[in-house]
Amino acid sequence: MAQRSTFLFSLACSFVLSSCSVVRAAAQDTLSTGINKGVDRIRIAPAPFHADNADAGPLKVTFDAVLESDLKNAGVFDVVSKSMEPQAQPANPKDINLSQWSQNPANAAFVALGGFGLTGGRLVVNAFVVDTHNAQYPQVIGKQYTDTATDENARQIAHRFADEIILRLGGGLPGIAETKLYFIHAGGGTKEVWAMDYDGANPHAITHLGSIALSPRVSPDNSRVAFSTISNAGNQIRMYSLLLGRMVNFSQTGDLNITPAWSSTGQLAWASSRSGNPEIYVGDASGNGARRVTNSRGSNSSPTWNPKTGSQIAFISSRTGLPQLYIMDADGANVQRMTDGGYATSVSWSPNGQFLAFAWNRKYGPGAPGGQDIYVMDIASKRWVQLTNGIGRCDFPTWSPDGRHIAFAVGSGPRGQIWSMLADGTEKQKLTSGDMPNWSFR
Repeated sequence: MAQRSTFLFSLACSFVLSSCSVVRAAAQDTLSTGINKGVDRIRIAPAPFHADNADAGPLKVTFDAVLESDLKNAGVFDVVSKSMEPQAQPANPKDINLSQWSQNPANAAFVALGGFGLTGGRLVVNAFVVDTHNAQYPQVIGKQYTDTATDENARQIAHRFADEIILRLGGGLPGIAETKLYFIHAGGGTKEVWAMDYDGANPHAITHLGSIALSPRVSPDNSRVAFSTISNAGNQIRMYSLLLGRMVNFSQTGDLNITPAWSSTGQLAWASSRSGNPEIYVGDASGNGARRVTNSRGSNSSPTWNPKTGSQIAFISSRTGLPQLYIMDADGANVQRMTDGGYATSVSWSPNGQFLAFAWNRKYGPGAPGGQDIYVMDIASKRWVQLTNGIGRCDFPTWSPDGRHIAFAVGSGPRGQIWSMLADGTEKQKLTSGDMPNWSFR
């Protein structure tokens, strides 16, 4: 049964939105993109870990809560509620009564369990996952984690264990519990680059420039954050080294340089007015070797790379009037218009290279009933589905590295909020106050 469940989820969740490629005849407004459509989620029970000593109690509470939350957020599990779990805290696979967990009311296919203790000021966590239907060889995961005894490290160990479970049971894709979201935080008349855990915890400032920062984008190796600022010199791209903890140089010319975007190999694309009209340029991580790849009337901005191939760029252009969504080869060839009207503002390319998430006011114009929402488009067929509706002005979608989630902004400025959802539009949740989110590559 465990192998069968894992196989089904590898088919359903290897990347999201598979139904886009098969539901070709349906109307676009009813196109389904459910990431688990037709497949039962794996039912897993995160048992409260056994406290190996009394001092472990407070940090164990943090660990248990974060592990349960991570598994619920993964999009591939049906997590057993605590009210349905047996009143037991097995410390290792030898202590568990499998039938208690596999039968009603828990009906768990897998159980996450273990021991949580403090030794010499350090956390020691022995973590396991067992298959409740394999009495002879129940253990499928066994890990030990150690770190300094802090609440934050208890959170991070839970994230690491959750990602291990998701990788092993969720179809072979790495989990996102250890990833970060970078975003813009407004306050006191300034906007700075901040970062937080994927679930909205641990928000903290990255920059302290006292200016207006926009469009943060973290590099694929998590070493740098590129963003733009508004100053007396115009809109310029700035580069912050996460390794050095300070700003580093970025070469640019012209009074408008905005919307930077990293390729999976570390190249940078951005919009620049150095030639007069805002065009898309491509260069290295320091802005050197910049070459123009668009040449058109109107404004060209908001590039995003195909992370699967690195050979294509999607972007927003007003070359035909109102801003529309386009894709092109990375050298500027083979330009294709993807949207058929309305007003598009931002775009993000899915990790598997098959889909675009974008912000679009599809019925833009005087007296039009539309609003700006998040859509996903299947690139091959140009079919799309609307994921948000009625929660406010939505913008700046960004894909998680596993392709199962999308974060986005609702509203802007001091009242802006960052939300996340599964990539089929379900399980929406507010994460924090902020704007312009960008999900780290890993």
